Amino acid sequence: QVKLMESGGGSVQVGGSLPLSCAASGFADSPAYWGWFRQAPGKKREGVAIISNHGTLYYGDAVKGRLTISRDNDENTLHLLMNSLKPEDTVMYCWAATTSFNVGDPLRPAHFSFWGQGTQVTVSS
Repeated sequence: QVKLMESGGGSVQVGGSLPLSCAASGFADSPAYWGWFRQAPGKKREGVAIISNHGTLYYGDAVKGRLTISRDNDENTLHLLMNSLKPEDTVMYCWAATTSFNVGDPLRPAHFSFWGQGTQVTVSS
């Protein structure tokens, strides 16, 4: 049974930084792809930052250059450092994972089957 422990998020002023983390257990092997998506009210879920089993990184266009995803050596914990935050980054961020390598674009949520509860990030001006 997959279990997750999400942490981080919260409130920050424009230009500030926030970390997100997620420790996962119960996977037989490291997920093929895992990372974070976000979804604003009335909008489609979008990929924020994804890391593959082999360490390849994928970032959404809206966050490139401002967010960094990393993985602990134990390969069970992911971290997302969010810098230069903007008001439009105010949304719920959800950790997700898939054990399938056949996902096409890893920034699309369709093939991700494991989802966290989500963490709210609020950026105020």
